[in-house]
Amino acid sequence: MPEDQYARQDPQDQFSSSEELQSSEIPHPGTTAQMDDQPDHGEDSYRGSGRLTGKRAVITGGDSGIGRAVAIAFAREGADVLIAYLEEEEDARQTAQLVEKAGRKAITVSGDIRDEAHCTALVERAVADLGGLDILVNNAAYQMAQPGGITDISTEQFDRVMKTNLYAMFWLSKAAVPHMQPGSTIINTASIQAYQSSPELLDYATTKAGIVAFTKALGAGLAEKGIRVNSVAPGPIWTPLIPATMPDEKVESFGEQTPLGRAGQPAELAPAYVFFASQESSYITGEVLGVTGGQPLS
Repeated sequence: MPEDQYARQDPQDQFSSSEELQSSEIPHPGTTAQMDDQPDHGEDSYRGSGRLTGKRAVITGGDSGIGRAVAIAFAREGADVLIAYLEEEEDARQTAQLVEKAGRKAITVSGDIRDEAHCTALVERAVADLGGLDILVNNAAYQMAQPGGITDISTEQFDRVMKTNLYAMFWLSKAAVPHMQPGSTIINTASIQAYQSSPELLDYATTKAGIVAFTKALGAGLAEKGIRVNSVAPGPIWTPLIPATMPDEKVESFGEQTPLGRAGQPAELAPAYVFFASQESSYITGEVLGVTGGQPLS
C-alpha cells in the first residue's frame, strides 16, 4: 500500500471497495498467500511511537489477519510478542519476521487452543522466554457459515466454535492473570455479530456475545488488581477466514452493507488494540470498541 494511503480524507476509498476485492474460495483455515487480493496488515504504513516499550504480549491467531496486524503494530510500538497459531497455518513465520524486523523478539508456538494444557503452556512459555506477560490478546476464532442455519450446524462444529472462541479465552485468561502485574491488559476480539447476529453464523455469533459478557465481568473482577480487560468488536474485515468459510457469492459482496460501503482491512484494527494495550486507555475497562465501518453495535 502506498505510504500516502492514510493521507486520504475520505474513508470510503481509503482501501479497495468490496466490489474490487477478489478471492476465490480457499480451503480452511486459509493462508494469506492463497488470497487473490491479500489484506493490508500495516506492513508499509504503521508507524510506532514507543507506546508499548518493554511490554510482553501473547497474541492468539497472530499469524494472519487481525492477529498479524496487531503483532506488527505491537512490535513497532516496542513490545516483544509470542504468536500462537494452528500448526496447519503457514503464515506465522512471516509474521515473526516482521516483528523481528521491527527489532523486537518473536516467538512462534503452534498448537490447538481447544486444549486447556496447551493454553496453560502458551502462557508459561511467554513468561519463560519473554520474561513476563503484560498483554494477552485473545484473538483466535473459528467460524464456518452454514446457509441452513441451526439445522445445518453439527454438534461437532458447535463444539469446535465454543472451544476455540470461548473456552480458550477462559483458559488463557485464567492462566495469565497470576503472572500479570498492575497495568497489564487483556484484550478480547468480539464482533459485530454479538449485536447483529447472522442466522448462518448462529454458533459464532453466540460465542461473540459471550465474549462481550466475559469482557465486562472480567474487567470488573480484575479492576482491584489493576488489570484492565477490554474488547474490540470488528465489523466485516478482509482476512483469510472470509474466503475460507464463506460461499463465493457472500465474498463478492462482503462489507458493502456498511455505511462506508466496503470491508475493513486488518491495518485499520491494529490501532484499537494498541490503544487498549497502552496507558492511553488507563481509565477504560470492561468496554467494547466497535470498528465496524459505521454499523452500530446495537
